[in-house]
Amino acid sequence: MNLKKKKILVVDDNQDILNLLQRHIKTFDHHTYKASSVYEAISILKDFEIDLLITDLNMPETDGTELLKYCNEHYPEMPKLVISGFPSIDNAVTSIKSGALEYLAKPFTKDELLKALKLSFEGTKLVLKNAKNEVSYEENFEGIIGRSEQFKDLVATVNRVKDNKVTVLIEGESGTGKELIARSIHYKGSFSRMPFISVNCGGLPENLIESELFGYTKGAFTGASESKTGLIQASAGGTLFLDEIGNASPALQTRLLRVLQEKEITKVGSTNSEKIDIRIIAATNNDLHQMVSEGTFREDLYYRINVVNIKTTPLRERKEDIVPLINTFLSKYSKEYNIPPVTIEDKAIEILLRYDWPGNIRELENIIQRMLIMSDEIITLKNIPEHLKYHIPEQNIFFKTLKEFEKEQIMKVLNSVGNNKTKAAKILNIDRKTLNQKITN
Repeated sequence: MNLKKKKILVVDDNQDILNLLQRHIKTFDHHTYKASSVYEAISILKDFEIDLLITDLNMPETDGTELLKYCNEHYPEMPKLVISGFPSIDNAVTSIKSGALEYLAKPFTKDELLKALKLSFEGTKLVLKNAKNEVSYEENFEGIIGRSEQFKDLVATVNRVKDNKVTVLIEGESGTGKELIARSIHYKGSFSRMPFISVNCGGLPENLIESELFGYTKGAFTGASESKTGLIQASAGGTLFLDEIGNASPALQTRLLRVLQEKEITKVGSTNSEKIDIRIIAATNNDLHQMVSEGTFREDLYYRINVVNIKTTPLRERKEDIVPLINTFLSKYSKEYNIPPVTIEDKAIEILLRYDWPGNIRELENIIQRMLIMSDEIITLKNIPEHLKYHIPEQNIFFKTLKEFEKEQIMKVLNSVGNNKTKAAKILNIDRKTLNQKITN
């Protein structure tokens, strides 16, 4: 076998099969690690660099198919070979779909095993060679990206309100692009040449709210050496974007209500009101209707700002938009970081499509940015963050007996010394007879 010495992990709940495989593989001049369960196998994979996985499918608690799925995403370049005592077409198809390169039915000869090992190692090169794939460009509406029905509905609403000064409330989870929608309403409309000013309602200190938003006259308070125009007045003729309005203090809510009702402001230190001509767009990730019911948000203000309501859809409910967003972010950050164009393989896209994205578009953008920096020409499975990949529930691990933990440790030591029991007993500080008893019990 013209292959350098490899580290091969064999997983089977049958100790006779494990021992048989170990003997065969040793004659091929490879090192063998043994595991009798999926959880034990995962533990070994985390502790040692494994070149090939050989696993049975039918095992108690968690079967080999789950292990294949796990390895396919966490160790994508490691070849996988399936052995089964219950061969069937369904099993073979499932194995291949789960990432196995070869399928071997029990019982098998030593020569059949050798052939399967060769094909598994050679197949890895083919998989890596064909990894490259490109994504196509999709829809872009003033920075809002997508192709889903929700995207089309959003574009239609923006087009309806962009040319008038109706008050708009944008509601949705954090990271769904609420400010981007507000900016698209402004810059796609008739007032795009006028100012767009964004104010974080929860970020204004109480003692600065009035002076920052409404401005002040000279001498209005200590340090007011000259008059100052507030943010509301500075947005005259354009759009004032009130971000996170659900976090506005009661005092700010009262002042904003007057702005909406009377279309006028009064500077701090002045007795004269001034008319203003602005469009107000508010946004929140809170449930304002619920806040009104609880008495934490003014009902009259709620109805003033909620003339046209736009509800953003979380990314998990519009998966069709993920690929065009990926493409957009790859293009954006390739230019920003002066990196040659990078592509992304299909398997990596599948994982990104499967994930629920609790942080929505903002989270996706951050992850694409990180993967772009850490990849070379192609984003592959190894560039995908661990928490996005397939995981096997670990609750069973915490219910092991002390005896099971002891046996697991013994098997790790045996694996590390090539199943040399004399060396293992010395490391464990027990005699060989005790070691044999602990393995067989």
